[in-house]
Amino acid sequence: MGKPVITSVNVQNGCLVSMEVDGCPFARGKVRDILDLGDELLLVATDRISAFDRVLPTPIPDRGRVLTQLSEFWLKKTAGIVPNAMVTTNIDEICRRVDVGDAKAQLAGRSMVMRKGKTFLIEGVVRGYLYGSGWKEYQQTQTVCGIKLPAGLVKASQLPEPIFTPSTKAEAGFHDENITFQRACQIVGALTAIQLSEYALTVYKYAHDYAAARGIIIADTKFEFAVIDGKVVLVDEVLTPDSSRFWPANLYVPGRDQSSHDKQGVRDYLEQLCDKGVWDKSENNIPVLPPEIVTATSVKYREALRLLTTP
Repeated sequence: MGKPVITSVNVQNGCLVSMEVDGCPFARGKVRDILDLGDELLLVATDRISAFDRVLPTPIPDRGRVLTQLSEFWLKKTAGIVPNAMVTTNIDEICRRVDVGDAKAQLAGRSMVMRKGKTFLIEGVVRGYLYGSGWKEYQQTQTVCGIKLPAGLVKASQLPEPIFTPSTKAEAGFHDENITFQRACQIVGALTAIQLSEYALTVYKYAHDYAAARGIIIADTKFEFAVIDGKVVLVDEVLTPDSSRFWPANLYVPGRDQSSHDKQGVRDYLEQLCDKGVWDKSENNIPVLPPEIVTATSVKYREALRLLTTP
């Protein structure tokens, strides 16, 4: 049997938006195109961007390369802490597995081969700071995913200790649902839930301290795990601006919204359109991003990569 073939790539203004493939099972996620190579998966991070579970029509330059290169960086950094499924990001190694045609340059730096495993039906979310849905829940119940927190915390407060707050995996177009640890135990089993919690908290604490020394606060993040050869391993993207909240440490002030090195600016812009009645977060008439939002978001992603990976 011949190698899978990438038959075409869709490039817009220098951004990889999508590609077409023959010769293997192929899936298109919100951000990544995924080739099933049998025992391995080829994950290609495009420059698509999503918000509110909708893929936007405007790509962000270099976004896919930032996501892949940051994931590679963290997977190598934490391999001695928690095992992971990464095989290679080397484009020549990838070309031995897939006929990329004329797309080698477009795929370089944004493609990763991972071993294929059986993923769990929950995601391992770790929160070190009180923000987002956690802040909303705390205001009502003084808890986050059933975990009781001290009184008197404000928006963006650092928690006394990071907490493991799992979520379910929603189908495309729907939000993940925060669940209690007890519910996670029911879904994956108590021993597995404990192991996922320990792995997630260990990697988060390591990455938080590493990033803090480089001027970035990792406020929260989510991990995905799978079973490969009977062992739990870290898979998918890891500690990127898509899966995490990255805050500039020098601008951090508890009690208010935070500046960020992620796509928060895109969300804020879209929220303004929703407030004006221009968009209702549905699949209909998804807005095009203006050039200034595109440029600012691309700069934020690249700056996060530079700060975290520069020796």
